[in-house]
Amino acid sequence: MTSEATGVTRRHEFVLFFDVQNGNPNGDPDAGNLPRLDPETNQGLVSDVALKRKIRNYVALARADVPGHEIYMRDGATLNVEHRRAWTAVMPEAKPEDQKKLPKEAKARELTRWMCANFWDIRTFGAVMTTGVNAGQVRGPVQLAFARSVEPVLPLEIAITRLAATTESDAETKGGRTMGRKHIVPYGLYRAHGFVSAPLASHPVKGTGFSDDDLALLFEALGQMFDHDRSAARGEMATRKLVIFRHATALGNAPAHALFERVRTLRVHKGEAHEIGADATDNWPPARSFADYRVTVDREGLPAGVEVIER
Repeated sequence: MTSEATGVTRRHEFVLFFDVQNGNPNGDPDAGNLPRLDPETNQGLVSDVALKRKIRNYVALARADVPGHEIYMRDGATLNVEHRRAWTAVMPEAKPEDQKKLPKEAKARELTRWMCANFWDIRTFGAVMTTGVNAGQVRGPVQLAFARSVEPVLPLEIAITRLAATTESDAETKGGRTMGRKHIVPYGLYRAHGFVSAPLASHPVKGTGFSDDDLALLFEALGQMFDHDRSAARGEMATRKLVIFRHATALGNAPAHALFERVRTLRVHKGEAHEIGADATDNWPPARSFADYRVTVDREGLPAGVEVIER
């Protein structure tokens, strides 16, 4: 943490809606890279780790040259090298064997503060930095839950062909043509919940220094991260709606689950709107675009001290 950074002092929660069309939002390596599914409900899943990866990638692009916005968990990074940077900055006289254990409490806090001040994703999501060269561990103020599709999805396995052969033998035996498989979801609207803890951001000892500017960057990333994550597997993914609940206090003014229940998703067809799963929707065609849904936020009787922001 830098002396200029003031940690967030108000609690926040948010609901993120994003969709995928003819793509694989999060492949499961234990299932041949099929889209992740809840086997009991057939609802699609996207892990919190996948969402954090996209957020990190956006911040790396948007703030590449801005001090304090390095990314700790990035492609090709060697974590112990980053830990040694903190040791060199805080205790340049320390020998390599001294770096395996944390020093006394005050110096240990300086190490973690240096890491938080320089790495945006550490002061946001936290990190365990005890991999040989010990820089401590930090509990981040921002946490994300698994995203879940609002309705069951039906993954498809598509056969594809390639005209170029991999090896000489393939060229001779297969005439240069090879076959492959691609997994897609025709359409799915996903909902994820997120949490921002003010005490973990601004506490004088445990706080990471996650600031209001960092929070604004997080919301910016949530809105634009899919625009910079295109691939053959994820060609059409987009953030559709972000609903933010901002509390007036650090501890909050209402339970998170009660606020999340105010955000509802309805199915829409030919001017009619019904709850998902309602009998009236039994003969409706499957959803194939965001226009087949309506997201509503109940503002009636909103608890005092809670503000709703829709983006």
